[in-house]
Amino acid sequence: MKAMILAAGKGERMRPLTLTTPKPLVRAGGIPLIEYHLKALAVAGFTEVVINHAWLGQLIENYLGDGSQYGVRIQYSPEGEPLETGGGIFRALPLLGDEAFMVVNGDIWTDYDFSMLHHPITGLAHLVLADNPAHHPTGDFSLIDGQVRDAQPGTATLTYSGIAVLHPQLFDGCSAGAFKLAPLLRKAMANGQVTGEHLKGHWVDVGTHERLAEVETLLEARR
Repeated sequence: MKAMILAAGKGERMRPLTLTTPKPLVRAGGIPLIEYHLKALAVAGFTEVVINHAWLGQLIENYLGDGSQYGVRIQYSPEGEPLETGGGIFRALPLLGDEAFMVVNGDIWTDYDFSMLHHPITGLAHLVLADNPAHHPTGDFSLIDGQVRDAQPGTATLTYSGIAVLHPQLFDGCSAGAFKLAPLLRKAMANGQVTGEHLKGHWVDVGTHERLAEVETLLEARR
């Protein structure tokens, strides 16, 4: 199974740091966030990796190279203009092939074991859901008997972690350009085509300086 790291975001809430550094190269514990992913993917048996980029993307290519130093082979999917999550994945589909692939947001930090995702999916998507963080208390979706459903009033919710396995058929009927992933997922959920699991362990969406400090604290506790 191939893996895709989403690395095209501008990281506007982390300025001035991200004015000169693309967010996936922001360091936590002295190591760029995206480097944690590459090392974990290699350990989990993912050797073919696609990375999309837009903002300061050449810096990402310059730093990571062909991926050999991490035990993986990297192919890049450059975007002139950010295409949002859905559009970015759609553009990279020719590099990802016809089989289901794993995807992870480049600006999260987690100790989740990516090897859990090697098993075949039964529908169009399999989402890894995390406990709702303080900055997103309402969550995104509900997980009921292994099926992911759109959140309904009165039902317990979880937050999409930015980790998933997607089948290319999820994007059937889409066309090139910027579009979001969530509407495609919600349509598939309505048809019972999205499974999920509850992430056990640590997960931080590193969208602000405060949450970057949270990762630093977690890393310090492991030393």
